[in-house]
Parts: sequence; C-alpha cells; structure tokens
Amino acid sequence: MDSSPNPNPEAAATPERPPMASRFRGFLPVVVDVETGGFDCERHALLEIAAIPIELDESGFYRPGEVVASHVDPFPGAEIDPRSLEITGIVLDHPFRMAREERAALDHVFAKVRQAVKRHGCQRAILVGHNASFDLGFLNAAVRRTGHKRNPFHPFSTFDTVTLGGLAYGQTVLSKAVQAAGLDWDDTEAHSAIYDTERTAELFCLVLNRWRQFEAASGE
Repeated sequence: MDSSPNPNPEAAATPERPPMASRFRGFLPVVVDVETGGFDCERHALLEIAAIPIELDESGFYRPGEVVASHVDPFPGAEIDPRSLEITGIVLDHPFRMAREERAALDHVFAKVRQAVKRHGCQRAILVGHNASFDLGFLNAAVRRTGHKRNPFHPFSTFDTVTLGGLAYGQTVLSKAVQAAGLDWDDTEAHSAIYDTERTAELFCLVLNRWRQFEAASGE
C-alpha cells in the first residue's frame, strides 16, 4: 500500500500551485535510464545514469525537459559482466569518460531533479523508465550503498513505458515502440543512458499527449 502523502488529486492549479503539482498526486515524472555491468543491482556496477524531468507547457501538453547525466565509477567490489560492456559499448578506462564516484554521480543527478521538483511545486519525483523496476532497483541500491539521504525519487512507485507503449502502440520493446510512435531510432546510439532516456521521455510524452487530445476531443 502506498503510504506516501496524498495531496488532493482534484486540486486545481493556482498561482501558488503550479499546474504539474495538481497532476500525478503531486509527483513529478522524471525519466531515468541506467547502464550497468550486469543485471543484479546488488552485485553489478552502476556505470551510467541519465534523467529528464517532464515539463508541462501552457496548453497542458507534456514535453521532455533538460537531460542531466553522469558516468559512474564502479563501486568497490562491484562485478562487471563483459557481455554487458559489449552491449553498451562502455570503455571503463576511456580517457574522456570522466566518471564520478557513485555518491558524486547521485549528487549531480539528484540536485537537478530536486530543482525540477521544487520548480513545479511537487512533493517528490516518480521514476519513469522502460522496464522501470530495473532502473529503480539500481538507483535504490546505489542510494543504500552511499547512505544518500536526499533521494528525490519515490522508493517504489514508477511509470513504465513498457506498459504504456504496449497500450498505445502495441509494442513493448523500446526501439519498436519508439518507431511505432513515429519517432526516429538509431541503433548505433542505443544503450547510451542519455539516448535511451531521451527516446523514453519522448515516448512517454506522446502517450500522455494522446490521452490529453482524447480528453479535449471528448470535451472533458
């Protein structure tokens, strides 16, 4: 059961209450993608993280905000499956990788997310991801390892574009859902945290905006 604070979902936006604060129970959707050294969030390294807060324009339509991202140094004792590096193309000792240690990477990303949450008058962020439980699992594991006390994300609730893509476009694989939605997809850029976050954010906004257009056409 979700025991987090529950603001009135029907509350109207006012000059003191920005429009986004009256949506999603006061949570700000933030799209997140992580690239990792494997599938086990407790054993395998977090290697990249990117996040994009979702914005709301004057017409009530959703759009991706600015991306914030960081490469991450493997935590001490982390395991890395070489097959994961083959998929992501990450070169751990690349001179231009400029990775941060895990706590500093979280600080960098979380600071921008907290600013967006505050700007929109929301109480906290809610993670949006493609297979969101995977991204949230690695995020929460990094928070536990570092003892981070300022995690802006809800600890277990998410929006998953696997479900939304399947509902709206009949596709659950990110590349196929993105293309079914009429967006571009570049296989050579895939499995970069920034690229996957950008495409996921566009997909999420398209689904929400389709519903917004349906409501407008229905006169609701």
